[in-house]
Amino acid sequence: MKDGFVRAAAAAPRLRVADCAFNTKKIIETIQAANELDVKLLVFPELSVTAATCGDLFGQPSLISAAAASLGEIVKASIGSDTVIAVGAPLLLRQKLYNCAVMLQNGRILGVVPKDCAADRNFAPAPEENFEITLCGQSALFGTKLLFCCEDMREFCFAAELGEELWAADQPAVSHAFAGASVIINLAADFDTAGKAAFRRNMAAAASSRLVCGYVYANAGHGESTTDLVFSGQRFIYENGLQLNEAAPFSSDELCYSELDLSLICSERRRKNSFANGSCDGYDTVSFSLSSSETALSRKYAALPFVPEDEKLRAERCEEILSMQAYGLAKRVEHSRAKALVIGLSGGLDSTLAILICVRALKILGRPMTDIAAITMPCFGTTARTRGNAEILAERIGARLRTIDIANAVKVHFEDIGHSADNFNVVFENAQARERTQILMDAANQEGGLVIGTGDLSELALGWATYNGDHMSMYGVNGSVPKTLIRYLVRFEAENTNDQQLREVLLDVLDTPVSPELLPAKDGEIAQKTEDLVGPYELHDFFLYYAIRCRFTPAKILRIAETTFEGSYDRTTLLKWLENFYRRFFSQQFKRSCLPDGPKVGSLTLSPRGDWSMPSDGCSDLWLAEVKALY
Repeated sequence: MKDGFVRAAAAAPRLRVADCAFNTKKIIETIQAANELDVKLLVFPELSVTAATCGDLFGQPSLISAAAASLGEIVKASIGSDTVIAVGAPLLLRQKLYNCAVMLQNGRILGVVPKDCAADRNFAPAPEENFEITLCGQSALFGTKLLFCCEDMREFCFAAELGEELWAADQPAVSHAFAGASVIINLAADFDTAGKAAFRRNMAAAASSRLVCGYVYANAGHGESTTDLVFSGQRFIYENGLQLNEAAPFSSDELCYSELDLSLICSERRRKNSFANGSCDGYDTVSFSLSSSETALSRKYAALPFVPEDEKLRAERCEEILSMQAYGLAKRVEHSRAKALVIGLSGGLDSTLAILICVRALKILGRPMTDIAAITMPCFGTTARTRGNAEILAERIGARLRTIDIANAVKVHFEDIGHSADNFNVVFENAQARERTQILMDAANQEGGLVIGTGDLSELALGWATYNGDHMSMYGVNGSVPKTLIRYLVRFEAENTNDQQLREVLLDVLDTPVSPELLPAKDGEIAQKTEDLVGPYELHDFFLYYAIRCRFTPAKILRIAETTFEGSYDRTTLLKWLENFYRRFFSQQFKRSCLPDGPKVGSLTLSPRGDWSMPSDGCSDLWLAEVKALY
């Protein structure tokens, strides 16, 4: 429960048709296994006490009586555990038989949810309003509009639907979510046909994404009748459209479990105005308690959250992002009637991506590559490797290349302001960056063109840019692209070009250490490596995503980082760079308050005109104090 995590599980124990005693034994064994795993929400399939394929045997009083007795045994077996259990059973109420999900915990029946769109002629449709019933000697609410809410964790509120209600036109989960349910459970007994497993996944992914919720689905499996149909026991858990775990069709009957991040779900809902006017009309709330515990995380967090893990999806995403960047630039060029695209080409990663975007934009506009004015501006820290790569890159693309050595101009500037050329401080570095920007701006005036910015999202988050130097441009194509993703975009272009020399230079750029090259080189090699100074970009992009996109606390970020980067970074190292991230993120906001225009390509941008609004003098003490307390 710490940090908003709740472990949920979907079960499909081996059953026998109409053998309530056998089924009850298996259900109780599964409950015991779930307790050992610290599961807090356990979902069984539809009609799991009897099996779902009893057909007209549901009309037999003997079966219904046996099911009621079995339910009593299951309730008794739950005593001593705070796991909330949802089990499927037929219930006879007011001379009508209902297909029900019975919620129970620690010997208490919390409530009963009947199936609303029952297609089986043996069961009555659910009543329109909730009412109170007596079950196993206890009073409980009965109806479709029930919310089960945890007193100890306000984010944990679940509701139930059954089977094919998942894809009903008036899916119950919609009203459940608007009423406040952060988790939807589904007790199902849906038969399988070819393609059905993928269909269920798609439906659950869509529902959990659209409703911003967790979705726990448990389908009937081994033991159901195969007279005419087959049941696969497919189970899965989704969160906001992301599959956390799945027991594939026809797999073992072990528990399928993962941890739902309910604080993330509720944070995402607060972003969406559609949930602000949700109605609880007709709903009753049933409260329950959970013992406080720190659930060990079995779910995995992506080390590179901005980069899709699946190779095919990653390729599609790269093409999509490159297209968005290019079309954004093409529109700006068209609107401004720019005669040229002026870019500072350093031979580094960011400027390489920026010039590749220029190429795509000009192709969209049907213009020649000679409309790109690439300028390389060597100075004290420039190495032969980066300069050579810049020259080859411009040549293979077909851009016009100018080389302007800025060393003398910077030395004159040092004399003007009275700064020693032997003092390698921030003045030494920033003077070079600003000289380069001045040249680009003036060259753009000469060309009647636009200066294309190269700075990326990671640099903006850390403030790793010279104010009014590389911080400024006329259109920043990389402004919403993090450093870790830029590598994959450049590699994608390298893998998809037919120009062998271009491919080779792009791959060499990828192998070059990230550096602003503002300090003198040592023996011809790069002396100033960015990640040695500000920290690894894979960590900072990880921190950026979960701190800003997901709004996690420093303690929660450290917790998932320790799991994700186990074996790569120890706790002390993670804390060092996490503290550095927060310190720089807050202190450097003033640079983000006046950014040039640029396209948003992902779910996170730091543009003051877009997703991120923050005062430049915001205080970081609260966050830094939490980080320091973690040492």
